[in-house]
Amino acid sequence: MDDLSPEPLVWVADLGKRYGAHVALDGLHMELHAGEVVGLLGPNGAGKTTTLKLLLGLLRPTHGHARILGLDCTRDSQRVKERIGFTPDEPQFYDFLTGRETVDFVISARGLPAQETWRTADEFVELLELGPQLSVLTSSFSLGMKKKLALLCALVHRPRVLLLDEPTNGLDPPTAHRVRELLRAQAANGSTVLLSTHLLDMADRMCDRMLVIDHGRSIGSGTAAALRAQAGVAPSASLEEAFLRLVGA
Repeated sequence: MDDLSPEPLVWVADLGKRYGAHVALDGLHMELHAGEVVGLLGPNGAGKTTTLKLLLGLLRPTHGHARILGLDCTRDSQRVKERIGFTPDEPQFYDFLTGRETVDFVISARGLPAQETWRTADEFVELLELGPQLSVLTSSFSLGMKKKLALLCALVHRPRVLLLDEPTNGLDPPTAHRVRELLRAQAANGSTVLLSTHLLDMADRMCDRMLVIDHGRSIGSGTAAALRAQAGVAPSASLEEAFLRLVGA
């Protein structure tokens, strides 16, 4: 954390999205630097998924701007997608492809050299214990297996920015632990990781700092200690206690 780049890899200013009278996101500000794991927290309907879709260029903002690696997330959405890794909460794959064929498809779509990329990917395959499943059709995959395959696909091109929606939800405890260690290692190697999650204990353990949003607005940000202070709870209180106080639950 001491050698964070002065230039943020992800920059968001006054980002907002409206659907008629409904405000999905309003005035979000955020900067993510190399070496950080940042948690995006909030209750259902808070605006977390809207934020990720805006960063991915899947939605056009009503106001404000977002940039990833210096690229405008709306104007340069294709180039942004080429440079980042993303996993959705509920990954979907072509049922008629095996796990290996799915990764081959991603490698081909990204225009990467297959043999060299697979050499890089093998360490992730081993860490995620995906080897035996790569020869199986994805139609038979459990949610946990789909999560692991989605993460592998997000990592094959070694992106500097990872946008992850509930990356450990559906994983057994040993695998979830390995995924957390993997994401921390990616940050240590200079990437930035933005993860949206409801798992507050996990966020407390692995995130350098967090952003809490509710009803489309930021209501707290900073380290876990800072969030406890902003919520007015004891320093020894759990992150859950701070979160519930912040969202008024």
